[in-house]
Amino acid sequence: MKNLKLLTLVFGLIIISGLTLASTQAQAKLIPNNGPATFADIVEELLPAVVNISSTQKIMESEDFPDLPQFPEGSPFEDFFEEFMERKNGMPMAPQASLGSGFVIDAENGYIITNNHVVKDAEEIRVTFQDDETIPAELIGTDEKTDLAVLKVDPAKKKLTAVKFGNSSVLRVGDWIVAIGNPFGLGGTVTAGIVSARQRDINAGPYDDFIQTDASINRGNSGGPMFDVNGEVIGINTAIFSPSGGSVGIGFAIPSALAKPVIDQIIQYGHTRRGWLGVRIQQVTEEIAESLGLEKETGALVATVTENGPAEKAGLKAGDIILKFNAKRVNEMRELPRLVAEAQIGSDADVTFWRNGKEKSSKVKIGELEKAEKEGLVETAERDEKDKGLKLDTVGLSIAKLSDSMRRDYGVPKSVEGVAITHVDASSEAAQKGLFEGDVIVEINQQSATEPEKVKKILEKAEKDGRPSVLLLINREGEVRFLALKLKKDE
Repeated sequence: MKNLKLLTLVFGLIIISGLTLASTQAQAKLIPNNGPATFADIVEELLPAVVNISSTQKIMESEDFPDLPQFPEGSPFEDFFEEFMERKNGMPMAPQASLGSGFVIDAENGYIITNNHVVKDAEEIRVTFQDDETIPAELIGTDEKTDLAVLKVDPAKKKLTAVKFGNSSVLRVGDWIVAIGNPFGLGGTVTAGIVSARQRDINAGPYDDFIQTDASINRGNSGGPMFDVNGEVIGINTAIFSPSGGSVGIGFAIPSALAKPVIDQIIQYGHTRRGWLGVRIQQVTEEIAESLGLEKETGALVATVTENGPAEKAGLKAGDIILKFNAKRVNEMRELPRLVAEAQIGSDADVTFWRNGKEKSSKVKIGELEKAEKEGLVETAERDEKDKGLKLDTVGLSIAKLSDSMRRDYGVPKSVEGVAITHVDASSEAAQKGLFEGDVIVEINQQSATEPEKVKKILEKAEKDGRPSVLLLINREGEVRFLALKLKKDE
């Protein structure tokens, strides 16, 4: 009996020990064991590489200043105003100062990275180091699309300390980060936090892929580095979300995986050299996917194809949905521009797309985006107000008169008359029924659609008459079809 009690006691202790160990292991998973007790050591190494950047922009003389009044000849006021204008024109104009941050990536050649908006339109750029020594810098090149700029200082004038880029692709939400910059012009300031989110799109540019952090980032941090716990640059602090103008714990940084190829190109060529496909794309909504026979909303919908561009030569058409680019799946529309931009110019890219309920593939010879922009094949900025289109809220469309540039962009022959659809509301019935940017409305309610204002008046009359819908005649690539759209009622 004693042996049985002893055996029971031993088994009980084993079970209790096992439960205790399991509990300890579970707690250990919740407590990071690789987080630093202090950032002081890595900060001490990194601070000399982080710089403050100030730039001056030329102030143009105001054109709003009133002209010299006309006085009778010999009037004492004539002499007074002439003397005043002479003094005004001779006064030196105080330059505007722009303060930001940056960091050295190449100590041997003196290359420094910052944001484009920190040095934009600068006449003079100065770099101040951690020891308060200031030297002039030369602008090597910029990229507005990613808001990056490369500067160069003379390494003979200053002994430089450089930092190196890390791999932002391996970052996980919750990882520690350290940000160093120059908020409010105070000088080198260190803050720490975690990665709050990845792949954020804040509508800053076509290649948005920001790292979001809760580290305190304020004005003046722009262009400064974001480090991982190994002291490697995994982001470039660029923007904050703040109703007050100060940090509220939502900051954004350009990931190093996106920034490094751009920086390398600027250093090598003085500008970027991005791949170009020659298509305008839009998001695939659930309704569009369903109407085209796709199981889920994925890929990038081709709205228009540039005439004689790489995509057209490869056989792609408006209405195709690009699913893969060089074997990489395009889960969302915004992923495609970056994949294309990083493709080697002149290479043959494998493109998988969806057409007529089936997957098809083609090889596209990648062009150069910057060359296409110079040749006027790509719009480098948004359309003028008149080209953005007249908004028709009742049907979820924006329309504009067909111009020569639109005919070229949308591939509309001169024989086709009507108004061009310049935007389709993704949540509208028009999108659900497959209308695309670049489609041409030839008729509305069996009346010719010659001007956007005429279309608007026909819509207003239909509303006034209590009609539930309007009938459109649509021309797309020479094919015409009728399409009825319900009119949205005011709620």
